[in-house]
Amino acid sequence: MVAITFIAADGTDQPIDAEEGLSLMESAVGNGIEVIEAQCGGNAYCGTCRVYIDPAWRAVTGDVTEVEVAMIEVSGDMTPGVRLSCQITVTPSLEGLIVRTPMSQS
Repeated sequence: MVAITFIAADGTDQPIDAEEGLSLMESAVGNGIEVIEAQCGGNAYCGTCRVYIDPAWRAVTGDVTEVEVAMIEVSGDMTPGVRLSCQITVTPSLEGLIVRTPMSQS
């Protein structure tokens, strides 16, 4: 398991143990991170699994794909470090990752 902490928009944190190989979105939903709606089930079609990755972790979480960029642009959320959590795979290198979540996905 990989220890990851989600920090809500109000500052509360929720640490989870994420299973290696799952997406960050699957791990969040499976651990009750309610703001991660994941309406499309992780196919990068809806943008309802947005999270914010701190600068120190951006290289570790992997490159942003063209599909991901397009969906982020459609969402209108251009906050620095915004990613679709369905496009980030949990690996041991994410141990200690801190992920911030938006107030809502709409």
